[in-house]
Amino acid sequence: MLSTNERRKEVLTLLQKSSRPITGSALAEMFDVSRQVIVQDVAILKAENHPILSTYRGYTMISNTSCSRIIKVRHTDDEIEKELNAAVDVGAQVKDVFIWHKAYGKIMAELNIKSRKDVQNLLQDMAAGINRPLKQLTDGYHYHTVEADKENVLDEVEDAWKKMGIYVPE
Repeated sequence: MLSTNERRKEVLTLLQKSSRPITGSALAEMFDVSRQVIVQDVAILKAENHPILSTYRGYTMISNTSCSRIIKVRHTDDEIEKELNAAVDVGAQVKDVFIWHKAYGKIMAELNIKSRKDVQNLLQDMAAGINRPLKQLTDGYHYHTVEADKENVLDEVEDAWKKMGIYVPE
């Protein structure tokens, strides 16, 4: 059995190596501890300034990508899949979605879409009624923070969204 510090190091290593979020339950099972112990471990790792992000799909490391861009778009619900796939297919990550609401100001939701599988999971949640697009509050207009390793990847995302007719120039 691992010591507490050894377990935390192993949790950190697993998160760093994983390309997908890992649930607290899965980590608890791997280390034969309760999920609450994992929650505490992750809280301590975060307090030690490890860039761990807690998502509804599990824990993941915040990527250290070198560039990001906020891009404004407008489209229908039927175009969500095509929009997000266009970004991940060129190696970008769609970090979030946000809108500027006239009464409430900025409303944001983290997405952390890195793959087509993430896109499918989001679409399944929408189909099940778990979430609804924020853009419904602003006649389809919304923003995404998009991250990538290089600026040219962000250019490719913009170009793809322009070709789709969903890009909105500022």
